[in-house]
Amino acid sequence: MNSISPRVVQLTEANGFLKEHPEIQYVDLLITDMNGVIRGKRVERASLSKVYERGINLPASLFALDINGSTVESTGLGLHIGDADRTCFPIPGTLSYEPWQKRPTAQLLMTMHEQDGSPFFADPREVLRRVVKKFDDLGLTICAAFELEFYLIDQENVNGRPQPPRSPISGKRPVSTQVYLIDDLDEYVDCLQDMLEGAKEQGLPADAIVKESAPAQFEVNLHHVEDAIKACDYAVLLKRLIKNIAYDHEMDSTFMAKPYPGQAGNGLHVHISLLDKQTGQNIFATDDPEHHAPLRHAIAGILDTLPASMAFLCPNVNSYRRFGAQFYVPNAPSWGLDNRTVAVRVPTGSSEAIRIEHRVAGADANPYLMMASILAGIHHGMTQRLEPGTPVSGNSYEQLEQSLPNNLRDALRRLDDSAVMNQYISPEYIDIFVACKEAELEEFETTISDLEYNWYLHTV
Repeated sequence: MNSISPRVVQLTEANGFLKEHPEIQYVDLLITDMNGVIRGKRVERASLSKVYERGINLPASLFALDINGSTVESTGLGLHIGDADRTCFPIPGTLSYEPWQKRPTAQLLMTMHEQDGSPFFADPREVLRRVVKKFDDLGLTICAAFELEFYLIDQENVNGRPQPPRSPISGKRPVSTQVYLIDDLDEYVDCLQDMLEGAKEQGLPADAIVKESAPAQFEVNLHHVEDAIKACDYAVLLKRLIKNIAYDHEMDSTFMAKPYPGQAGNGLHVHISLLDKQTGQNIFATDDPEHHAPLRHAIAGILDTLPASMAFLCPNVNSYRRFGAQFYVPNAPSWGLDNRTVAVRVPTGSSEAIRIEHRVAGADANPYLMMASILAGIHHGMTQRLEPGTPVSGNSYEQLEQSLPNNLRDALRRLDDSAVMNQYISPEYIDIFVACKEAELEEFETTISDLEYNWYLHTV
């Protein structure tokens, strides 16, 4: 029996989409860089078939860009290889409509490949795929769901600093820090509702928005999917949707880890369970989560690798300003049952839905790299049968001293020196990641801040 090639199936998907949307004029071809920033090309409708058949060329240095979009030459992906191109191909199932565009436009996620067709090692999506493959080999499916926190902010800054936007209803800037307050949702109801409706239109499983504990801060919950890579695709696309819908409503949004001193930062929590491929059963399901071996091993692996994972979970200088007991951001490897003060929380509302909630990462993390590091820890703990110790009851901040890296430089050193992380994520990729982040650190540390001028210019 003749088999149909994947390219033919994907081309059929593209043609079907264009037939359903005859108004489409352009297609944005998107690829996510090391920092989680979406880059790519825009092509005309007529070029979409060629994209599916031949892909598009983009330089490999796309994965050696710092947060400002400049190539970090010490990665070896820039001039050292002649700034050579690689080929990017579409990711099936990601072709969707962009509801915020004035000119009808679609979007399509891409992933980079070598010239011989093999996946390009420095694509964060490929970094994650290699870790996921280890769970495939164990006969396990990863079920995951993200929770993204963000701020709506005014398009006009005050002396370069953000401020909450005026409410379209009352005209006032919010000052409330009351979590889950419905009235604050009402103040921005049109914008927030457009986000949910836009997500639905794009096939993103966003099922709820809640008010978080700072002025104009909100959280969007994505429903769980039985595919870790797809869960990250959804998170990346949801961030893009939120930014564009907010802009459509004459506001900006930010996923910066700590935009305001004295207010809560933006977190990126992820819920993970593991399903047996043959039975479909959740292997974490139990009536006694404290003593359930598969769950304990997985948690122990996360805690063991947490210090070395911090650079992926908190990848920017600003990331570490988010930590503090008053903001429910854990700063030590810890776990507990229904405890929001720990790094790894186990919600126990239903024995069948027992899962791991990882609560450390900031919303500025790249979801693919974040997921890869967490899954590396889970796999490490399960295969080595590690034990996590006793779960924390009560306030972990009063019981445990801060022990996780509290700055980017220390986090990069822990990652670079970790034998376990280098087993799961290629040392070649870790070298590239560390080189990019060290270049950002160097620029940050040689910049003289306004505070330094205020303190020292006329006083020393």
